[in-house]
Amino acid sequence: MTPNEVTDALQYLTPAELAEVEALLAAPEPIWQPLPGPQTMAYYSDADIVGFGGAAGGGKTDLAVGLSLTAHQKILFVREETTQLEGVLDRLTEILGSRDGLNGQKGIWRLLNRQIEMGSVPNAGDETKYQGRPHDLLVIDEATNVRESAARFLMGWVRTTTPGQRQRTLLTFNPPTTAEGRWIIKFFAPWLDTKHPNPAQPGELRWFATIGGEDIEVGDGSRFVLVGGSPCYVFDESKYQPVDIIQPKSRTFIPSRITDNPHLVNTGYMSQLQAMPEPLRSQMLYGDFNAGVMDDPWQVIPTAWVEAAMARWAQPIRLDPMDSLGVDVARGGKDKTVLARRHGFWFDKPIRIPGSETPNGPAVAGAVVSAMRNQARIFIDVIGVGASPFDFLEQAQLDVIGVNVSEKATATSKAGNLRFFNLRSQLWWQMREALDPNANNGIALPDDPILKADLCAPTWFMTGPLVQVESREAIVKRIGRSPDDGTAYVLGLMDSPVTPQQILHPSVGNSSATARRNYDPYARR
Repeated sequence: MTPNEVTDALQYLTPAELAEVEALLAAPEPIWQPLPGPQTMAYYSDADIVGFGGAAGGGKTDLAVGLSLTAHQKILFVREETTQLEGVLDRLTEILGSRDGLNGQKGIWRLLNRQIEMGSVPNAGDETKYQGRPHDLLVIDEATNVRESAARFLMGWVRTTTPGQRQRTLLTFNPPTTAEGRWIIKFFAPWLDTKHPNPAQPGELRWFATIGGEDIEVGDGSRFVLVGGSPCYVFDESKYQPVDIIQPKSRTFIPSRITDNPHLVNTGYMSQLQAMPEPLRSQMLYGDFNAGVMDDPWQVIPTAWVEAAMARWAQPIRLDPMDSLGVDVARGGKDKTVLARRHGFWFDKPIRIPGSETPNGPAVAGAVVSAMRNQARIFIDVIGVGASPFDFLEQAQLDVIGVNVSEKATATSKAGNLRFFNLRSQLWWQMREALDPNANNGIALPDDPILKADLCAPTWFMTGPLVQVESREAIVKRIGRSPDDGTAYVLGLMDSPVTPQQILHPSVGNSSATARRNYDPYARR
């Protein structure tokens, strides 16, 4: 409406309505307001967990700052490195006019009715510093740079005892530029995964419950209990402990671009984004989550090779005999015992068993026997907890090989020009060689995001003249979890062909079970 139209309309208001208009006009201007469009949608979203961003320059950090200053009382900002939070402090200073109340040493900004804390999680385990300290707003800024395990741990402490106070998590991010950051695509799969069977619209709420360490999408936010492993929604809550009652949490994702931010659109920043090389240009300018992720130059297995093998995977009409079964035994905590079944160069979907369900050797051995077919040879990691199930399988007179990956390598690279620091390095490199498109062996892997992340996680370096692949412990420290799936599939690739020269480079599916058992490359324990 024009000013004249507003003036004309005022004559039709009642005295009470006129008083309300005058009160609104006299109210002080809000300290911060969301921009029209995606930022407003995210600000008023009812989701427990909001993902916001995609392209660069869409107002991600500004949204987080605005929510902190206008809608919450106890706020925790988290980034990978503390120095990366300077932009947040600058924006808060710009709005507030000073840094009064900021304790730079502790990273806590205390205002009249709110507390804003700045945190970082550069190393595995750093997230435990915030255990037991509730916040009604958790902001994980540039979430693709933060380990998934750290992000999920921090979300567990989002709560409040203040009546009526909203509590939520805000994750802001651009498309991931490394394999480690691709967890965000699975976390917001209905919005970001183009293969999701039931895609969601921007801002649409979806509900998730975590069961057995896995996110399960459910119909709504209704509480339920598990009965026989299945959700039950009709139950007497008085008969259950609170810990047995599962409360789903809602999520949404709202994309934003620089064109949604009038403060940046005419500053020349867009031309900088347009000048970026691909795939960064598509990621940062358009928020394209399907644009290629940049591999670490020392990544053992290129992501494109894994994706090509997964693209070849299809459930066969007739399954060839099982050649081998790789077993990675859970090391406790959140680890899982993973079984990888190989039929020729076709791998079946992983069998994942929570570590709590495989607490001892007999339990692991039972799971292995249930999965084994066609007298397949079993390859099991015997370091640490794997020794006990190996003993039980051997006592059952099964064809089992205990693999100690810390032992010396038994072969060179396929071309014969590389030698390896230990057996672990050799086995991972041979998975690389099997997945190399030039091998043209038709290897097929199940399209599984966890398996993909695991296979793409290890890096390598030279130790003198030897190739050394990053240790499991180093990977856990870097990505926050154990690469159980990848390890199981590397073990599952192993085979025992007739001659030592053919180790891991035969036409695997063509060797008969009898021929395979005539040659044992490893000393049995």
